[in-house]
Amino acid sequence: MNINLSAEALEYVNSNRETLVDLIKTLCGICAPSNHEEKRAEFILQWLLDNGVDSAYVDEKLNVVCPINCEGSNNITVFVAHIDTVFPDTDPMPMREADGKLCCPGVGDDTANVAMLMLCAKYVFAHRELAPKEGALYILNSGEEGLGNLKGSRHIVLDSFKGRIKEFYSFDGSSEMLCNGAVGSIRYRVEVKTEGGHSYAAFGNRNAIAYLAGLIQTLYNAPVPKTGSRTTFNVGKISGGTSVNTIAQQAEMLFEYRSDLRENLEMMKGIFNAAVESTRSMVSEVNVEVLGERPCTGEVDPVHQKQLEDKAVALLEKYCGNVPQFIPASTDCNIPLSVGIPSICFGGYIGKGAHTREEYIELDSLKNGFPMLLACVLSCE
Repeated sequence: MNINLSAEALEYVNSNRETLVDLIKTLCGICAPSNHEEKRAEFILQWLLDNGVDSAYVDEKLNVVCPINCEGSNNITVFVAHIDTVFPDTDPMPMREADGKLCCPGVGDDTANVAMLMLCAKYVFAHRELAPKEGALYILNSGEEGLGNLKGSRHIVLDSFKGRIKEFYSFDGSSEMLCNGAVGSIRYRVEVKTEGGHSYAAFGNRNAIAYLAGLIQTLYNAPVPKTGSRTTFNVGKISGGTSVNTIAQQAEMLFEYRSDLRENLEMMKGIFNAAVESTRSMVSEVNVEVLGERPCTGEVDPVHQKQLEDKAVALLEKYCGNVPQFIPASTDCNIPLSVGIPSICFGGYIGKGAHTREEYIELDSLKNGFPMLLACVLSCE
């Protein structure tokens, strides 16, 4: 494992620092909410083609895919960075640069890593002899956030390159974290319906909001499993009713539970189903829709997985001067890990406020993060 960059690669990094920042700013100006990544994918594809990445294309799930040496190979190395953001905005979000920080929603998660992977792909395609002999995919992928439901990585791993992937790197998050395990989740929309009516004339009729509130209380009073790293649940949104003087006929919520152990997810499913059935017996109708399902880690070769983890630690220590703790998380690695593909997730910037409107990255951190990610890409054989 050689994680040292050549003088030529270091010169490439140093000469492209301004290009990197400009590219991050440009990408920030192209909104890409989950399931609506078309404009950002179109820009990325054209940029890559203009910069020598001649195999780039956009697939049916809006992944921008750049294969090299992949034909006939079943030992492909995959590098991804997700192009979607958690924010629903379709107009450019406010961006400003001050005190060494670039501030914009989504700038770190995951726009900075997207820009760095784009520049890494450009370097590899200009020096094709450095690409893994058994094939590599450089993918700017869709659908990592929220109800994107990992559609991009799911399509790559379980469909278009099924059975052909050796290992999987996700450039996501900051250089202060390392993810080596998958936090699985199931997400639902739950709708409760009753007869409702006029708040005075029909007083005593069943109120959908009240029964939904009872369902929520039941779920929040249920004990959660204590094994694994953590098991959590959340009601993220509720809505319903008509007016202040109407007994609500309809109310709904968005609900999820998460865990890093499959058996805990099954236990939470049992708790959820029992609570729903209890409510169903008391009202006119309860409708449940699964909005997303993310799997936990499956059976992964421990030796190969540790090799990836050791490499990530060495890269972060050498280039960024820190050795963060390993944590399980919900990332694009969930899909490969679930089917036994060794996978690791880390990023190339330092910043704060991910998933908030106050998000920022520290621009100086790119001086360490960019060469680290390029070294990761070039160290794979």
